Amino acid sequence: MAAGQRGSGRTQLVPEAHSLLDNMKYEIAAEFAIPVHQGSEDYWGNITSRDCGRVGGTMVKRLVHLAEKQILQGNRPEKI
Repeated sequence: MAAGQRGSGRTQLVPEAHSLLDNMKYEIAAEFAIPVHQGSEDYWGNITSRDCGRVGGTMVKRLVHLAEKQILQGNRPEKI
């Protein structure tokens, strides 16, 4: 991490969505029977990279699906 940076260096575009995305993450983990539970917050050190990737990849697929549905309904995404 470069000098003067704090945290992961990622900026959340919509900070209000954090809890909803966190809920989605744990719902998907439960669907895959990955043994993590809400409240363990971001420590998944005992989970394999493959399983973490499955959860993250599924989140991305679902978010893209939601965005595509919004576009079809005439809601154009705003520029970031």
